[in-house]
Amino acid sequence: MTEQRTNAAPSADPATAYLEALRGRLAADGCALASETWADHQVVVGRRSDRKARWFGTKCQLFVCGAVVPRVDEAAIAEFTGWALTYAKRRRGGVPGARNAPMALPALISTDVHPSAAQWAAADGRVLDATVVARPVTVETTPEAVRTIMYRGGIMWGGMFTSHVLEKAALYFP
Repeated sequence: MTEQRTNAAPSADPATAYLEALRGRLAADGCALASETWADHQVVVGRRSDRKARWFGTKCQLFVCGAVVPRVDEAAIAEFTGWALTYAKRRRGGVPGARNAPMALPALISTDVHPSAAQWAAADGRVLDATVVARPVTVETTPEAVRTIMYRGGIMWGGMFTSHVLEKAALYFP
């Protein structure tokens, strides 16, 4: 039997392919894109601002941060969420707390997500200095399926943006 070489490029692993698809979904939705580094991992950052009359003129600034890691455990998602909260706080525009509400969707993507990390992400939103809210996301990718876990309930601070943030999360993390 003879082996035949193919000229096709090797396929990317599912986590990297998902991150590239996330970049495409962010761009298609009009997000400004940036690349950052967290713990030696490349991070795709999408940022958009929305203002709606029902929010009493308040602007929601959404920061979506995604990175591929070999394994997602509770410590990794907690550390990445803290990084994303700090990033959003530094990059937000306008006067803090004055009609400006920064929200973050920090997502770690991997083929290996520990159940405790998924439970931590699903438990609740996280708040930094009562000014920035994050809804951590874990994305487990396999060649057969993608499993996305995040907190989908209401939150006290920033609650009027819940449906908007969840709508955007469903668009970015199908």
